[in-house]
This record gives sequence, structure tokens and C-alpha cells, in this order.
Amino acid sequence: MSTDALGRPPKWFWAVSGFGLVWNALGFLAFIVQVTMDLGELPDAERLFYETQPTWATAAFGIAVASGVIGCLALLLRRRWAAPMLLLCLAAILVQSFHSVALSNGIEVFGPQGMILPLTVFAVAAALTWVAKLSEKRGWLGPRRADR
Repeated sequence: MSTDALGRPPKWFWAVSGFGLVWNALGFLAFIVQVTMDLGELPDAERLFYETQPTWATAAFGIAVASGVIGCLALLLRRRWAAPMLLLCLAAILVQSFHSVALSNGIEVFGPQGMILPLTVFAVAAALTWVAKLSEKRGWLGPRRADR
């Protein structure tokens, strides 16, 4: 059963939305750590990686985690703007990852195992975006404020 008689989402919706909020909140904490860390404590290759990271890549990281937190809050509040926020999160992850993988030496610095977290982040963001779209389609998310 996809909804109850009152049109409420199933229990898994709440579990996935709650997990997404915690996941993105941890990502937001990682962003804060990254932008405030003492680069002098890092190995030379990692220090150079972060020192040469362009502002737009750091901004993409911030946008990804902020829109992920907001999007998951919107899911929990059953708002339709969850889907656009989570789509923005996914797009920002792609921008950030493009820099780390294609434009810099991220794989050299962090090794192939360093790709596990970015791939996991992308997979979770894609799954959350899919859940938001499915929720919208099934009527689990209420109207936007302007639609009321």
C-alpha cells in the first residue's frame, strides 16, 4: 500500500527522509570542517589539493550540503519544494565531483579508495531525489505555499 486512507506516506518514507536529513547534516559538518581546517596539519599532497581548490568547487560543496539539508527537511514537512532542492543538491555534487575527479588530481592524492565516499554521496543524493519525485507523483507532498 502506497498511502493510507488520508493520503499519508508509508513508514519507509519517514525513515528515508530522516536518514537523508542526518546524512546531509553530517555532510554540512564536513563542509564546515573543510573550510575551517588548518591546512598545515595535512600531508603535502592533500594540503596542495585544498589550497588550489577553486572557490566555485568549494561553493558547490556548500550548496550541495545546504540544499540537501533543506530538501530533506522539506520531505519531512511534506512540501513539494523538496524535489527541486534535492535536484539542486545532486547537480552541485556533480559540479564538485567534476572538479575533484576531472580537473584536479583527487584520485592521485586520495587514491582509488578515495572515490568510495564521492560515489556513495552521489548515490544517496540520487536516491533522495528519486524519493522526492516519487513522493510528489504519489501525492505525499503538499502544495507549494503559492498553491494554497
